[in-house]
Amino acid sequence: MFSVGRFAYRCRFGIGLLLALLCAAGEALADGAAQAGRTNGHTAEAIAVIYPDIGEPFRAIFAQIIEGIEDKTKVRLRSYPVGANPDIAELNAQLKRNGTKVVIALGRQGLKAAAGLGSEIAVVAGGILSLPEADSQHLSGISLTPDPSLLFARLKNLLPAVRRVTVVYQPQSNEWLIKLAREAAKAQGLELLSLPAPDLARAARLYETSFASADSRQDAVWLPQDAIAADETIILPLILKEAWNRGVPVFSSSLSHVKKGVLFALYPDNSELGRSLAAYALSLLAGDAPRRGITPLRDVHMALNLRTASHLGLTINEQQQRSYDLVFPSP
Repeated sequence: MFSVGRFAYRCRFGIGLLLALLCAAGEALADGAAQAGRTNGHTAEAIAVIYPDIGEPFRAIFAQIIEGIEDKTKVRLRSYPVGANPDIAELNAQLKRNGTKVVIALGRQGLKAAAGLGSEIAVVAGGILSLPEADSQHLSGISLTPDPSLLFARLKNLLPAVRRVTVVYQPQSNEWLIKLAREAAKAQGLELLSLPAPDLARAARLYETSFASADSRQDAVWLPQDAIAADETIILPLILKEAWNRGVPVFSSSLSHVKKGVLFALYPDNSELGRSLAAYALSLLAGDAPRRGITPLRDVHMALNLRTASHLGLTINEQQQRSYDLVFPSP
């Protein structure tokens, strides 16, 4: 027989149980939120960014890298702009007061400032082209120089008949990159002809000889980010003239070269670079030991010169063009 009293009791019991479950769930969510807050707060205190106090357009580049760092860490970090001659002792004291455990040092000025910090603060280097061999033994970081494996893969995609790549380089700054390039070339079935040039005169002679003996069907020239081998005042005009007249493809690690007539280039994706640097810092903070030394850049954009492509007999359809971040001349 139906009992009103029993029904009412069951209702009260059910509602009570539901309320208890909701309260437990709320407490769990609150605990999770508190834990996330503590974690984010710890990260905000433990990681800092040192970057050059410099004008545009470089200021905007470092701002994009920092934006990527904070996107990865999910918190707003303390950032310290440094000039050419910062007070390292004061900076070190300030970082320690704020509980900093890892510093992401951007640019030469940022890295120079970080070099004077105490050994208890780990350093991640970014926004630089290379590191001296001695420094690379105890630092982790990412170069602004695109990974040769990405460059050679793009070259083979555009020009599958290419068999040999010539690169002129300054050995003092880019020997580390050429070592990586030899392995990357081998993986793509390419021969890498690497020619060291300690000065502009030597670089000019090497390029003249290389273009004179080049086979436009099988040869290509790579321009690394190199103050001598890719000098834009004397060397680059020579390269562009010879490449155009002889129909030899030239590709680069610098965006500005594409605007001037190089076939294609890879260049930094600053926000993604920031995320990768943050991943290094978070790994150090967690007690992991990332690979020591500077690694080439894999967070890249791509640019293409359509006029040069047409001159070389390449047809780049609209779908292929959309795979590039920048196309010159602009439509």
